[in-house]
Amino acid sequence: MRLHASCAARQMPDGDDALLLLGPAGTGKSDLLLRLIDRGFALVADDQVLVENGIARAPESLAGLLEVRGLGIFRLPYLPQARLRLVILLGVQPERLPSPRCHAVLDLPEITLDPALASAPERAALALEAACGRITQLVGAFSA
Repeated sequence: MRLHASCAARQMPDGDDALLLLGPAGTGKSDLLLRLIDRGFALVADDQVLVENGIARAPESLAGLLEVRGLGIFRLPYLPQARLRLVILLGVQPERLPSPRCHAVLDLPEITLDPALASAPERAALALEAACGRITQLVGAFSA
């Protein structure tokens, strides 16, 4: 399946755990991806993501490319693939304590995140840790 999305991953000893950034054009997918890379995440794909059996990768023609609006397209180090663990829909999150939900097609935990928030990269990283079960949440999107 080909998605208009961006993807970043945390490299872990037992495999790479990725999050998928979904949203309409211009919502900040590539910008949030750039900020995640700056915080230690690895680029998997920008603009288009191929997903097969829970694994994300870039189409061959876009592998290692990141578009930075206003600057152009850059070639960066990237992971050839990573296991998807979380879907992040970009938009405004009105709920203070959201209930857990699952992406209908990918069958993965899903959250909504405002990419304009200064803390958006840290929130995405925290959500990925929770989705992978490395941290516990008492109430909210990842509570049992």
